[in-house]
Amino acid sequence: MSSNSKPAPLMVLGTSSGAGKSLMTAALCRVLLRKGEIPLPFKGQNMSNNAWVDEHGGEMAYSQALQAWASGIEPHSNMNPVLLKPKGDCTSEVIHLGKKVGIAMAETYYQEWFSSGWAAICKGLNSLRESYKQGRLVLEGAGSPAEVNLQHRDLTNLRLAKFLKAKCILVADIERGGVFAQLIGTLALMSPVERKLIKGLLINRFRGRSQLFDDGRHWLEQNTGIPVLGVMPFINEAFPPEDSLDLLQRKAKKNNADIEIAVIKFLSISNFSDLDPLEAEPSVNLRWVEPGECLGNPDVVILPGSKQTIRDLQKLKCTGLDNQLKDFAENGGDIFGICGGMQILGSSLEDPYGNEDLEQPNMMKYFSGLDLLPIHTVFENKKILARRHLDSLWPSKTEVLGFEVHYGHSKILTNSKIKLEPMMEDSDLGWVNKIGELNNIAGTYLHGIFDNGAWRRLWLNQIRRKKGLQDLPLNQSHHSKKRESLIDLLADHFEEHIAINPLLLE
Repeated sequence: MSSNSKPAPLMVLGTSSGAGKSLMTAALCRVLLRKGEIPLPFKGQNMSNNAWVDEHGGEMAYSQALQAWASGIEPHSNMNPVLLKPKGDCTSEVIHLGKKVGIAMAETYYQEWFSSGWAAICKGLNSLRESYKQGRLVLEGAGSPAEVNLQHRDLTNLRLAKFLKAKCILVADIERGGVFAQLIGTLALMSPVERKLIKGLLINRFRGRSQLFDDGRHWLEQNTGIPVLGVMPFINEAFPPEDSLDLLQRKAKKNNADIEIAVIKFLSISNFSDLDPLEAEPSVNLRWVEPGECLGNPDVVILPGSKQTIRDLQKLKCTGLDNQLKDFAENGGDIFGICGGMQILGSSLEDPYGNEDLEQPNMMKYFSGLDLLPIHTVFENKKILARRHLDSLWPSKTEVLGFEVHYGHSKILTNSKIKLEPMMEDSDLGWVNKIGELNNIAGTYLHGIFDNGAWRRLWLNQIRRKKGLQDLPLNQSHHSKKRESLIDLLADHFEEHIAINPLLLE
């Protein structure tokens, strides 16, 4: 894989999970692109239920797709060759190079999956570098590189950095506090060979003037011998969250919002990036509701995707949130479900092959849903992974883009008194009820549906009319335009505050 003609790989490591590695990697990719380079984002192993489907039907983490867009190239599962999708109870679905290869238990993962995982990483690296011969690898680590109990079986941090002789940046989040201990402690737990790979320190999410940290900067450089590349300011923008824990930090309300959307925060929430376009709508406030909390009186409720649909359904029932949702719907409240959320809205769910990891003695295979949409879902063995470009028929005919990633297959129950109409020109992609003039319950398998600006505004305008509010204009571009502006904003700050030129010298 080595070639003297290739630029030296760069790697972004963090002192902890949530330090900002994903967004700093995206910013670095965009800055390199501006310099005329071809950045190649790569994360050997990621654990996330926030997924993307590439144009070849390969599954990958959304964060690597975001980094690919920042790099000006099409996302590909080679950029994230090992993806672990948590299923609960210490098990994960294992994705290698975009395709499911099995289910792993946490306690035996490295014994059973280390060799094949490293092989997938090497294959992904080879394929990526072969496709972009002059590209520069920009790698992202996972969690902390100094987990001493895991270092001997590390797949994606220092093992990869040593293998590629990458120049590493160590990111610490000052917002968390203890930034000196974060950095000094992480470096102290590295071997001398590993520590030599760290070519710069980066302080992330600093509030106030960066000059206030000058004394700290000098202390770090004197005590580590490693330059502080810069101090990245806290940016008050809703960037895509790196994992579901970041969703809890989004509590700021917009003063001028006139629509409140309650989003059910499932324990196994997946593809929460579906909600980013609504987060960006000035007239909308999102309020996350966990099972056990009061639903309140929102204008509309969204049930997002779920990695463990049946478990999340059972959690709704045991906390009483199911009855709150039913009462809300019976009183004319609007509810919209996406993928697993739509399945939960259905009448029944069936898991004949134990795909929901519920295959235990005396365990049921048939479950009652919320019965708000007369559909029956069966979880099959084959996962559907596909990019879609088609027309939506509801709320009005309009062109939409999105993708599918699901095991469940849903069909209308023909004996129901509720009349359903297809939401898309592909009648298996979702439905809307037609009880009188309500049309208040709908769902779709299409992830990314809210990315479509015109469709999103058509949907919001239905809610607004019920409140006597004026329609919003429909001439909205795809959310990818907003995403691009956020990446550019992030890169602008990165260029201003972080000195990376010394790392680019061979």
